[in-house]
Amino acid sequence: MSVLCSLATNIESMIIFRALQGFFGGAMIPTVFSTVFIIFPPSQRPKITILIGLVVTVAPTLGPTLGGYITEILSWHFMFLLNVIPGIFVCSVVFLYGHFDKPNYNLLKNFDFLGIAIMALTLGLLQYVLEEGNKKGWLEDNVILFLSIAVALGFILLIIRELTFINPILDLKTFLHKDFTFGCLYSFVMGIGLYGAVYILPLFLFTIAGYDTLQIGATMMVTGIAQFLSAPLAGRMLGAGVDLRLMLIIGLGGFALGCHLNSFLTPDSKFAEFVLPQFVRGLSLMFCFIPTNNIALGNMPREKVGNASGLYNLTRNLGGAVGLAVISTILTNDTKIFMQYLSENIPSTSIMAMEQLDSYTALLSGKVFNPEKASYLLLANKINTDAFVIAINNIFNMIALLFILIMLLIPFTSNIKLSGNTNAH
Repeated sequence: MSVLCSLATNIESMIIFRALQGFFGGAMIPTVFSTVFIIFPPSQRPKITILIGLVVTVAPTLGPTLGGYITEILSWHFMFLLNVIPGIFVCSVVFLYGHFDKPNYNLLKNFDFLGIAIMALTLGLLQYVLEEGNKKGWLEDNVILFLSIAVALGFILLIIRELTFINPILDLKTFLHKDFTFGCLYSFVMGIGLYGAVYILPLFLFTIAGYDTLQIGATMMVTGIAQFLSAPLAGRMLGAGVDLRLMLIIGLGGFALGCHLNSFLTPDSKFAEFVLPQFVRGLSLMFCFIPTNNIALGNMPREKVGNASGLYNLTRNLGGAVGLAVISTILTNDTKIFMQYLSENIPSTSIMAMEQLDSYTALLSGKVFNPEKASYLLLANKINTDAFVIAINNIFNMIALLFILIMLLIPFTSNIKLSGNTNAH
């Protein structure tokens, strides 16, 4: 499917090929998670969990970086060709040596085709609503309103179907496991923070700082480097039996701190001011992902791991989708609010404002027809820029607050003892 995406000639064909790519590749990450907890004994899981954690968290962090370099140096087509050779290699190795499971074709007799159809349609409509809602004023738009109702009905039908069907595609009863439910909540919030930060900071770098794709990539790479540096420490702590809840406190608290440190941006912020916040967030990611993964799936019975891993990863992706929609809406609304506030609180007699207007007028004199009017436009643009930056800082603080609030669940979360888990044998 990646090859087909690279050969797309228009947006319509790209959408079709990307949909197929998502359909065929969507099961990979849940399969990897379930495999870890099925074939590896608890004593070996710390090292394996570290590797999986790096893959899952580094991908959305360094993906935009690598994509920026490839697009700038070569072409966007090569982004889709990048995984072809590694994909062939991995498939070959798994086919030859991955004899840890056998297909059960009897499952096709009672396969939940209706359930998967309802889920695909509902999630597809939800994604559209989240992507387009902010642009169209959410429920003020009739199409968004209609689709929102359809999404709500779709989720109701999906819940009824999955709770009553003999072999559901989603075993919702898995949520009766307290630690799995908590793990999914942590995963949902992590999705908001991970994808939200990857969205909002490059937006600032491009819109305000004027960075190109290569510069944005170099800046975002700091987070990925920090993740690699923290992985051995997180793995050592996990192997030593450190309380998973303590690791989670370090991870969630560190991510919140990193976001808060990012909330002091100004239109004149430089590269050095982006390093520490990103480094702190990067260090914390492994301490978020590893304990959450083990809390959610560590005590899950073997026969339920496959289904549970699918739900677990779905919550992180949903967190990312919902988070991006909410962040986009907040950014739009807060920019308008702060722009109005700044405009109303600049008195006509403000010495600073008059000096700024005079400098703009002097700068534009002889270059434009009406330098006085143009200077007012430049001042308005500066106010809009300042409002946009304040809104971004506000969002970083909101993400930080969300991570602090989710930490309130930690005292009620069990400490999964990896060495004592026998469910995977």
